Amino acid sequence: MKRATIRTTHVDSDTAERLARAVRPDNTDEMHTTIEDDALVTTIERETTGGLQSTVDDYVVNLSVAAQLSDHTTTNNT
Repeated sequence: MKRATIRTTHVDSDTAERLARAVRPDNTDEMHTTIEDDALVTTIERETTGGLQSTVDDYVVNLSVAAQLSDHTTTNNT
């Protein structure tokens, strides 16, 4: 089994939790997302290196979009 852990830090735990809620619906059974203080931590496991790479790529794109939308929403609400 191949494994990758992606850890991103954020301004605060509320932001990390908001992003976790945005990406969790796309998680498969082999993905686990948690919050550790102000960090969003996702561990991904796949049988093959290619499958792991594809899943990590998809996750990073999803997280990037969620972060951009979150930043945009936060900026426009203040």
